[in-house]
Amino acid sequence: MTKLSTTLVFLMLILSLSYLEATMADSVGFVLLVGVDSGFCASKCNKRCSKASVVDRCVKYCGICCGECKCVPSGTYGNKNECPCYRDKLNNKGKPKCP
Repeated sequence: MTKLSTTLVFLMLILSLSYLEATMADSVGFVLLVGVDSGFCASKCNKRCSKASVVDRCVKYCGICCGECKCVPSGTYGNKNECPCYRDKLNNKGKPKCP
């Protein structure tokens, strides 16, 4: 009986850790908002930031902007008129927030 309960506790621990890992993997570069398809933002931001000098920072801010605006301009640079919300977001220094 002791082996069975120890095995069950061990299995529950492994399952909870795998769930935690999967949850954290979704939040690494993106702010996930209810109603926003994270796959959409991830694919669009990875494409947009593919030529950035600091890719991880670009993907992070692109993901935040995509989550709020639900759009990402095409290409790796410019084209911000395609998404006015994305274009008009500013950081606390008054500079464009979205890459």
